[in-house]
Amino acid sequence: MLEYIVKRILQIIPVLLIVIFLIVSLTRLVPGDPVSNILGEEANREQYEELQEKFGLDKPIIIQYVDYLGDLLHGDMGTTYFRNLPVSKEIGDRYPNTFRIAVMAAVVSTIIGIILGVTAALNRGKALDSVIMVLSLIAVSTPIFFLCIILMVAFGVELKWLPVMGLSGWKHYILPVTSLACQSIATIARTMRSSMLDVLSEDYIRTAWACGIPRRVVIYKNAIRNAMIPVVTVIGFQFGSLLTGAAITETVFSINGMGSYMINGVTSRDYPVIQGTILVFATVFVVVNLITDLCYGLFDPRISYK
Repeated sequence: MLEYIVKRILQIIPVLLIVIFLIVSLTRLVPGDPVSNILGEEANREQYEELQEKFGLDKPIIIQYVDYLGDLLHGDMGTTYFRNLPVSKEIGDRYPNTFRIAVMAAVVSTIIGIILGVTAALNRGKALDSVIMVLSLIAVSTPIFFLCIILMVAFGVELKWLPVMGLSGWKHYILPVTSLACQSIATIARTMRSSMLDVLSEDYIRTAWACGIPRRVVIYKNAIRNAMIPVVTVIGFQFGSLLTGAAITETVFSINGMGSYMINGVTSRDYPVIQGTILVFATVFVVVNLITDLCYGLFDPRISYK
């Protein structure tokens, strides 16, 4: 196990190096210029070149990439162009909000999605199965932005049951977590249903029922456990998606998180902000994939890590 973990960590390093290069190079291709945004249209050529040199934007892309890697090795993610603040500190202040929302949404979507998927599989072809699948299809097809607006208007503006801005109390988490979790619930439920149906059709499940083993034992001890392997993959992918999907939710509900910070960086062409936020998201994504791989062994003892 330890050897496998070390091997996977070593594989993560070249992936992150490629990701960092893509971040540095692609941000320079985005239309717009941070120097022009800072100086305005009336700035002269001398001021423009001086600020470009200060930010290192006059250097070739490969040199900017090497410089950025060197700064990262010293724990420096750069300084924001507009407020002259360390990006690492800004991210440190905002990341906990994004992480809490994503974790809550992941827990909620995993629990509800698995329950709905198992329920639909056990009631295949019945009305309950149809209802769950229709609701799942609607949830998957509904954009997060639209769902955020609907929930905000319904429960915040009209009914006045829940707050719609900020994260100053536990009630503030309900609408953002709900809007963020809905698509994941639907995806997990559909995957769990499909996987459960495959497992329930296996010979060893039929044999267990034929031997008189209680239905509850067969379902919860054997069927669900074996059906979880493809679902674990989806859960891991969904968690990474929840972190990046939080950008829309945070913007709508005025949450001071990573997503809204990244959007502000893109809008203002603040390259250190864009690079820092995407790098954090990418790192979390690959780490989650590693954890997902390690979880396979919990559900299938036949899987070995070599």
